[in-house]
Amino acid sequence: MARRILWGSLALAPVTILLHYTVHPSDVVEFILAAVALIPLAWLIGEATEQAAHHTGAGIGGFLNATFGNAPELIIALLALNKGLTEVVRGSLTGSVIGNLLLVLGFSLLFGGRGELDRESSLISLGLVGLAAVLLAIPSVAGWDGDPERHSLAQLSIPISIVLLVVYVGVTWFNLRRHHRLHAAAESADDIAWSLRAALLVLGLATLVTALVAEILVGSLEVFGEKAHLSDFFVAAVIVAIVGNAAEHGGAVVVAYRGRIKLAAEIALASSAQVAVFLIPAVALLSWLIEPLALSFREVEIAALAGSTIFTFLLVFQGRSSRGRGVALITAYVVVAAAFFAAGDR
Repeated sequence: MARRILWGSLALAPVTILLHYTVHPSDVVEFILAAVALIPLAWLIGEATEQAAHHTGAGIGGFLNATFGNAPELIIALLALNKGLTEVVRGSLTGSVIGNLLLVLGFSLLFGGRGELDRESSLISLGLVGLAAVLLAIPSVAGWDGDPERHSLAQLSIPISIVLLVVYVGVTWFNLRRHHRLHAAAESADDIAWSLRAALLVLGLATLVTALVAEILVGSLEVFGEKAHLSDFFVAAVIVAIVGNAAEHGGAVVVAYRGRIKLAAEIALASSAQVAVFLIPAVALLSWLIEPLALSFREVEIAALAGSTIFTFLLVFQGRSSRGRGVALITAYVVVAAAFFAAGDR
């Protein structure tokens, strides 16, 4: 039933694009339409990526997941950067990491109930996020005094980004060898329904349409925030981050509801780590093709990132899940969202 709804809701994307270029609705309407349209597109990108991974093997499949699984977030970040919305870029990235750690994992544990987690894999993912928080604090602390956009901070972000990417490649290779992709064992041959050509074609088209819809979303973000009396930072760190992670959000919860709590937790934690040590440094390096981005996150972002990592670590350290732990994580996310709301724009 859910898949039918998602397939049907894909029509929202062309409708949104058509309305944007013909009717020219208000920015508030455009933002809402674009945000909703991105959800099934994110799901379709995730679906096509998984189908392609069945044919390409673990190595290339992992690369496809890393590249295209975060395509909506990457596209939104680069488009926002092109418009000079650096606070939106940083907010959407930290919001994505925290959203996966607290909100996605929280709902996964809530719907999955009692069960066992892959303790080693969970701690590795949390370790990666913790490492990212420590390294990102270096340019961030320097940016708390003076201009956070100054060129020297963008230059300082380069070696930090390279270190994070090297760590990501090394740990990903280790995990691929250890798991041979954890979720592969949980799926049957019936799940392989697409040819490689079809999967890659859908992947390319979905990414292209996502870019068009994301451009509409970013273009209407500032006016939407103003009309809704929300800061651009809050809209990016909470609303845009949730929309960009729609594939992980929905996928993890569905898997947890079906009783595969170990896989659901892996999706949430691995996605969080992937954004922290892959997407953030990738955006920082790619930004030099547009406008150099300094990884100078605000105090509230670094505090929320570090706090979320420590809190999640304490809850999953024993390698067990429960609905109570899920509620605790969701409650923590509400607290973080409230802090982002109170922080306003810098």
